[in-house]
This record gives sequence, structure tokens and C-alpha cells, in this order.
Amino acid sequence: MTAKLIYFVTRSLDGYIEDEQGKFDWTALDEERQHFINDALRPVGTHLYGRRMYETMQVWTQFGSSESDPTWARDFARIWRPVDKVVYSKTLTQVSGPRARLEQTFDVDGMREMKLRAAQDLVISGHELAAYAFRAGLVDELKLFIAPIVLGGGKKSLPDGVPLGLELIDERRFKESGIVYLHYRVRAA
Repeated sequence: MTAKLIYFVTRSLDGYIEDEQGKFDWTALDEERQHFINDALRPVGTHLYGRRMYETMQVWTQFGSSESDPTWARDFARIWRPVDKVVYSKTLTQVSGPRARLEQTFDVDGMREMKLRAAQDLVISGHELAAYAFRAGLVDELKLFIAPIVLGGGKKSLPDGVPLGLELIDERRFKESGIVYLHYRVRAA
């Protein structure tokens, strides 16, 4: 069975991943949602990041290492550190951290080959990177966390000009944050 490419993102109700100033502090995690995310990412073998998402995730090279860190953080670090991380960036010259490698460009054929070779699913994060994958028809599933906020503008979570038929697989409401999780499968054209 071919591994799935899953778009995994927290977005505002009106479809933005960050506001017009580039801030996304409204996406802060709570313990309930972090436990859920940990379970959702356990079967994933590769994370695909754009530059900014990679830089954001670098906190996990250290956070979650200490017994004084929250249990959910230690659990996430144990899940995240041993998986492959492919960073797509035209501006970075090197990447660091556990199992990270750099790709200067997004190669559609290379991504198809990566999916075929993968023994586990792949998660893609980052607006521009995901847009390339959506336009190439490579995304198999979307796992969206819809935050109860309307930003009115910013960086869109989904690219323009890419119509998709979707089938709802799962849903959940997080009581503490009011965030709603929607898991969709992309239907074949």
C-alpha cells in the first residue's frame, strides 16, 4: 500500500494560518489537543517542512528532553525526533537536528517516488510547500484544526485554483480551546 501524504494544519475559521503580521500565536496548544496530535502523528514516518515551519519546529530538538517538561511534550519529542524531516528551502544552505535533510526545490516526481518508497505516511506542513503538493495532486488527506477566530486576512491555508472533492473521515471538538478537528480524504477526480 502506498503511503499517504497528509496536509496537517491549524487555521482560522476564515482559512488563514497566520495573520497579516505573520503571527500565529492564536494557534497555541493545550494539553488535550497536544495529546490528540501526538496520537495522530505516531504512525507518520516523514515530516515535510517549508523553511518557516522547520524553524518553528526546531524548539523540539531540546524541549521535551527534561523530566520537568510536561508529559505531552516528552511524548511529542519521542515521536518527532526519530522520524525523517525533509526541509524545502531556497534560502537555507544547511539544516540541523535529528534526521533532517535539505531540498532546494520541490520536485513533483521526487515526491511521488518518496511516497511510493515510504513505509509510513508523510505529513506536509507549511503554506507554500503544501500549495506545490496540492497543485501536483499529491495530497491524499487533510487534517485541519479550525480555531475559533476570524483573522480577516493573512496567509491562506489552502491554495487558490485547486478544486478538491473531499470525504469527511473524522471530526472532533476540543472543549478547552473550542478548536474543531476535521479529517478529510481527497476524492479521486
